[in-house]
Amino acid sequence: MAPKTKAVKQKPWQEIAQEAQDYRDASIARFDPDVSRLPENIPRNVFGTLRQHLSQTETELTEKPPEELLKLLAFGTVTATAVTTAFLRRASLAQKLTNCITELLPERSLARAAFLDNYFIQNKKPIGPLHGLPISVKEHIGMKNLGLNAGYIAWWGKVAAEDARVLQVLWQAGAVFHARTTEPQTLMHLETDSNLYGVTVNPYNRDLSAGGSSGGEGALIGCRGSCLGIGTDIGGSIRSPAANNGLYGLKPTAFRIPTDGWSSTMPGADPITTVIGPLSTSLEGVKLFMQTVLDAKPWLQEPALMPLAWNSFFHISPDKPLKIGILWHDNVVRPHPPITRALRSVVSRLQKVPNVTIVDWKPHLHDEAWAIISSLYYTDGGDEDAAAMAASGEPWRPLTEWIIKENPCIKKLSMQEFFYWQEEREAYRQEYAKVWNETATSQNPETGELEGVVDVILCPVGPGVAPLHNTAKYWGYTSQWNLLDYPALVFPVSKVDAEVDIVEKGYEPMTDIDKENWTLYDPEIFGGLPISLQLIGRRFEDEKTIAILEHIKQRIGLPFVDLLSCD
Repeated sequence: MAPKTKAVKQKPWQEIAQEAQDYRDASIARFDPDVSRLPENIPRNVFGTLRQHLSQTETELTEKPPEELLKLLAFGTVTATAVTTAFLRRASLAQKLTNCITELLPERSLARAAFLDNYFIQNKKPIGPLHGLPISVKEHIGMKNLGLNAGYIAWWGKVAAEDARVLQVLWQAGAVFHARTTEPQTLMHLETDSNLYGVTVNPYNRDLSAGGSSGGEGALIGCRGSCLGIGTDIGGSIRSPAANNGLYGLKPTAFRIPTDGWSSTMPGADPITTVIGPLSTSLEGVKLFMQTVLDAKPWLQEPALMPLAWNSFFHISPDKPLKIGILWHDNVVRPHPPITRALRSVVSRLQKVPNVTIVDWKPHLHDEAWAIISSLYYTDGGDEDAAAMAASGEPWRPLTEWIIKENPCIKKLSMQEFFYWQEEREAYRQEYAKVWNETATSQNPETGELEGVVDVILCPVGPGVAPLHNTAKYWGYTSQWNLLDYPALVFPVSKVDAEVDIVEKGYEPMTDIDKENWTLYDPEIFGGLPISLQLIGRRFEDEKTIAILEHIKQRIGLPFVDLLSCD
């Protein structure tokens, strides 16, 4: 007879959550024990509080964009230790103010910075293109010997065996990883809310959402506790936080940036491909990330990737004709007044740029696109996610309930149904390519190449600015481009003006979803928040999309306001 074994009593989920939060708090206290002394009565906009608790040098360093910091580091004007210390300090404050961090990495990052400083002294040159630059990382992207919970209570205690591939590349380039950031339960919210860490809030208004699922990155970089961070995106998870926090963020074309080494449910199931991409305080930071990773030829280690090097020579000259399609709305949900005003402001300026032609973009069946992509998100009907939550007994968060239980498209698919939806995906992609090709004005008689085709689409990132918590239920302006696998680049434009962006009287909603979205708008609530837009390119035209935004910024002076002003 086999010996009896005692059943191990599982901890209540609340105890595990407290353990995770205590671990995070201890990682901060080891570096900055005074951060706990911040006042409890924190204003909605945290930027004044941040600056009050930082030295002038710390403020100046942390508010520089990554390209400026790298110049200072490359010339030895500042040390990696000084830069890392400043960002650790600001990240500690950002956690207290917005709840954006799962773990601060003071010992690791300062040891790394000291190594880089010694290398610079000995070799009189930086170790690589990212020498000494602090970079933050979304928690479910693995770091060797550190936890990898992906927002699930039951996964607290899982440990990564090695650094994710993308982190290995950035490390070789000289990066310093100083903070890990929050994500939501299931990783499938345009919000950041989990039972492990609670809700991550927006630094421009703590009553509102930082976005998701890379919302910890959004809030931390928004607070300038980091200037470049790494997120993931399957339906808007880089672009939503970038937009909500006034940042630049890129969802690249799939199979360009390596993804080995992250944690999620349903590994290997990729009818809709999740991508890794950057969020940054500058467009140049986005470009630096992409160029650095692709210059390392990651496809040699991760064969699924396209062997497509970064084209660093792509440039838009003032005499090169550009044709930009404007998607004012998607025929499902019309954006709130601040978004439409931002579109009009950008368009009015672009119309004065000699080489730019503006045309309206006609949305092609965007409601059907959501039916296709949401049917392919959970081909097991959400069973694996449900099991991961049931393993600890943790409750379902509201937006988890919404995306899995309340979404009529979510069900367990038979093999035949799975094939059907994949065929629908490919058919829709072909239809959209045809719509794009039909924007051509002519065809070269010798080569057959289409001429005068729209170069990029300019459109909203979402149906409004940073929303109230648990209300981010319309994904169409971001998930659309995941379905099509088009690169999508978010950039800040302006801020909400409560006196200008008033409620439109007599508005007739297009759909029930539109009606619900418009009930959420109140200019008094959203005043002062960043307004962002996005540029959409065709598949594998990531470099072109970035180059066009560089050209636009230069010609019309984006953003139109100082986003960090507390006015």
